[in-house]
Amino acid sequence: MPQSLVKNYVHIVFSTKNRAGLIDKSIAAELYAYLAGTCRNLESWPVEIGGHANHVHVLCLLSRKIALMKLVEELKSHSSGWIKTKGLNYRNFYWQNGYGGFSVNPKRIEVVQRYILNQEKHHRRRTFKDEYRGFMKEYNMEYDERYVWD
Repeated sequence: MPQSLVKNYVHIVFSTKNRAGLIDKSIAAELYAYLAGTCRNLESWPVEIGGHANHVHVLCLLSRKIALMKLVEELKSHSSGWIKTKGLNYRNFYWQNGYGGFSVNPKRIEVVQRYILNQEKHHRRRTFKDEYRGFMKEYNMEYDERYVWD
């Protein structure tokens, strides 16, 4: 087969350092658009981006030319540098060191999109930590709680 055909949807989740609530409504939409632009620049086509005060969700079609780790590194480094230019409130903005990356069945894309779009409502009942633990449980991931949070 002479072609390389790849279609990998990935749901990426990462929080602010120590889950600080720095993603306020005045910056959120612009941040999500910035993350989408970074995805596009890396040929990882954004499907939905959203989040809440202390974390983001990125649903994208991962490029066949980039490793997930590199995409996340670029998303975090570019966006944290950008957000620090948005005012004194953001001068101490940092992302957590880690991230979660979860494969998504193409038949469930709309379910994940709705989930991302409903973050504010969702987080009235559930903390980010509980949400993240739920993903790890759903994907049957082994982890050590001591090393998940920073």
